[in-house]
Amino acid sequence: MSQLDKEPVDLTSDLSTHRFECRVCSYIYDPKEGVNKLGIPGGTSFFDLDQSTFRCPVCRERSNMFKDIGPASAPSGFQENLSYGFGVNNLTSGQKNVLIFGGLALALACFLSLYSLN
Repeated sequence: MSQLDKEPVDLTSDLSTHRFECRVCSYIYDPKEGVNKLGIPGGTSFFDLDQSTFRCPVCRERSNMFKDIGPASAPSGFQENLSYGFGVNNLTSGQKNVLIFGGLALALACFLSLYSLN
């Protein structure tokens, strides 16, 4: 069993909403979205897919190369690191992106506002 398989996953949530990541190309299967390329409609759980014929739409690996990364609303990162920091470790990956790029946009706006001092 590899280190990737040992990451803790939130088992209290509904398993049909969990996302799965391909360990080869990092493609993420989200059951809310499905896969248009393969004709899989949104709302189809990973467990409802035919495991013998389903392949990654990017790299064509079989379904056994996917690992459970939990629901989209779960905080990103390792479980043991979520209690450190100023609370940003409990944010989801989307919230972290908004925080990072929002801060960069604010810094750029402040920098550009310096031109109005002239």
